[in-house]
Amino acid sequence: MDAEHGRSEMRFRPTALGYVRSDVAGIQQARDEAEIRRVAQRLGYDLAKIVVFQSGDGYPLRRLKRLISDLGAEAVIVPNVKHFDAEKVPTELVRRVDVITVRPESTHARWSTGFVDNAG
Repeated sequence: MDAEHGRSEMRFRPTALGYVRSDVAGIQQARDEAEIRRVAQRLGYDLAKIVVFQSGDGYPLRRLKRLISDLGAEAVIVPNVKHFDAEKVPTELVRRVDVITVRPESTHARWSTGFVDNAG
């Protein structure tokens, strides 16, 4: 509380969502989740949850985008691009949120695409 003005300070930390594919992580899943938590904390994000999908889950990217919208997430933190079944971070995801990879640590920022989709 601000003693001089008698009001509480409001602090805002952007929301992040962790994303792990269990079939990609394998026996390293616990390590991957711990690294996501560590990176989120170090970068100042409020980690809302870590979602874990498997290879057989239908439309994982679509489901991830729905969670991003539902949670109002500003970022997705993922162990590496292999969790997207791709050689790079999907552009359609970077248009919605910043995507942070843990290994190698890198941020794929929305503004870098030239298009920011705030509609969710």
